[in-house]
Amino acid sequence: MPWTVINKEDEINCDYGHSDEHIRKLSYAEAIREALSQAMALDHHVFLMGQGINDKVGMFGATTDLYKKFGEKRVFDTPLAETGLTGVAVGAAISGMRPVYCHNRPDFLMLSMDQIVNHATKYNYMSGGECPVPLVIWAVTGQGWGSAAQHSQALHGLFMHIPGLKIVMPTTPYDAKGLMLQAIADNNPILFLDHRNVYNQRGNVPEKMYKIPFGKGIIRRAGKDITILGISAMLIETLKAAEELEKTNISAEIIDLRTIKPYDIDIILDSVKKTRHLIIADTGWKTGGVAAEIATVVYEKAFKDLKAPIERIALPDLPTPAAYTLENAYYKTRKDIVEAANRLLEKNKI
Repeated sequence: MPWTVINKEDEINCDYGHSDEHIRKLSYAEAIREALSQAMALDHHVFLMGQGINDKVGMFGATTDLYKKFGEKRVFDTPLAETGLTGVAVGAAISGMRPVYCHNRPDFLMLSMDQIVNHATKYNYMSGGECPVPLVIWAVTGQGWGSAAQHSQALHGLFMHIPGLKIVMPTTPYDAKGLMLQAIADNNPILFLDHRNVYNQRGNVPEKMYKIPFGKGIIRRAGKDITILGISAMLIETLKAAEELEKTNISAEIIDLRTIKPYDIDIILDSVKKTRHLIIADTGWKTGGVAAEIATVVYEKAFKDLKAPIERIALPDLPTPAAYTLENAYYKTRKDIVEAANRLLEKNKI
């Protein structure tokens, strides 16, 4: 597909938190919608299917009115039959189409595990590269407002374990568009996971088509005292934490991986070599999660560079509560990150 690959100038101009009001700005949902629209206009093999995508506020605004532009044969609602419909999407991808299947919530992916784990991620390998599966499975992790245990799970750590599956977790509108276009163009199954809290973001997004390579992280804020890695919506909390830490003369370097499979280990190691301290803030569970995987690799490759143990900020081993007061205790925020940073740096003084 003749799409532009981003250059460094684009990346800087459209970076997180840029304040130039003259640069074109979109919401996160608008950026996703533009990516889907441009991909479908470019390639007739691309189609969009999923629950509620033709609603008035389809997929939190990310699919609104696309069916009016491309017709209901290319943008269509699907019934609550995730196992069968994922099979339809896998079959379409194997047959040469490029489906984007919206599951709304990652929780619903549990009904599609056989199709994803045993079929979509295996056909290309089992066929010796003769049977690619260009499929994007797209879902939004919920948080807050009483979504509770069955509608707000962050399951990316579970899927990170599966060979053959790439996992994308953007935070900024700029990344959302570029990574969605990259995902649609890729010949492998992609799990594209948004977090409900990132839909509040607005940022600089070029109108042209561009792709962001998988496995390429970015430093959102330079620092020298401690490295903080923020995954998905936790990036927002890490940036807020960095501002608070700066008030006490602690300089935090903030890293956004953008994709967790593959993930950019080099950007983490380079930063840790400089700061000698690392915090990993994830939206998922702590035990056996993404933070545990990254921490292990850093210990393997950069143990001598660390002055203190790695801190993991992640969810406790409990189902997500529905009550507002319990949610406040359950989810992690910038306060937890600030406390962890102070603990790590205090150990150095002893």
